[in-house]
Amino acid sequence: MIYSQWGTLQLSRLMLGTVQFGMPYGIANRTGQPDYRDVLSIVDTAFKGGVNCFDTAAAYGTSEAVLGRAMRELRIQEDVIVVTKVRALISFESADARSAEIAIRQSIDESRQRLKLDCLHVVLFHREADAVYLDILEQLKHEGKLLHAGVSCDARPGAAMKFADDNRVSALQLPGNILDHRHKDSGVFGHAASRDIAVFIRSVYLQGLLAMSQECIPEKLREVVPALQRLERMGSDAGMTLTELALRYMLSQNGVTSILVGVETEQQMKANLEMFSRATLPADILSVIESAGLNMSETLLTPSMWLC
Repeated sequence: MIYSQWGTLQLSRLMLGTVQFGMPYGIANRTGQPDYRDVLSIVDTAFKGGVNCFDTAAAYGTSEAVLGRAMRELRIQEDVIVVTKVRALISFESADARSAEIAIRQSIDESRQRLKLDCLHVVLFHREADAVYLDILEQLKHEGKLLHAGVSCDARPGAAMKFADDNRVSALQLPGNILDHRHKDSGVFGHAASRDIAVFIRSVYLQGLLAMSQECIPEKLREVVPALQRLERMGSDAGMTLTELALRYMLSQNGVTSILVGVETEQQMKANLEMFSRATLPADILSVIESAGLNMSETLLTPSMWLC
């Protein structure tokens, strides 16, 4: 496993995303939500493979509770870093500071209980708009309920750059992949790194779209197929699959601390560990990808818009 230095911590470049532990998730998901014994095997394999970071959220069904149980059973909770997220505030909560504070405190206390952690390692606002209440996370830091605060940002990079200049923010979660360069091109990766802000990248496989058989891609997303075919040829010329090319492309980006990968099976976990072990791409392959001009529509690059 390769690691990034974040302050005094060394974080594995692979961060295991656990939304699948709490609900069926992902356009390429064919096995559904894994049962607990499968989760235990996945977490054990990840940890033994050098993974020391896990991502979850209050909104991910039973994910926090399942992960907390697994960490405790495997006795690894003292050896890993867990990133979780405050549930999205509903309208009346977001409009009233006192209601927002009550909701945020309740969300964090429930996460601590489910994860079986007295102090949460990293807490992000799951929704950008709720970050107006970063001062509440600061107060909870002083109370010993969390160590680091931050924001999970959407695809448009303007807000992320603003948060990277906020002294209350120590971590950002951003979408990015071999087709979606919006945050990369904004310069936020390097700017955050210069301020010792961790950058966690999600959607490296575009919610599984980059790993799907092309014949299974839904009609409304088929504009991606020509780009996937070009990337497949690039990967083949370099002796690797499209998924490996996509993963190692994001591993090659300066300023990225860790990359989230979600899996449904132990075999998928092992495959990702193997790809991470091959580290960054050679400069000539990166140059070919960068010059390919694989421009996609915002709708295709943004999974939340796929149902529109």
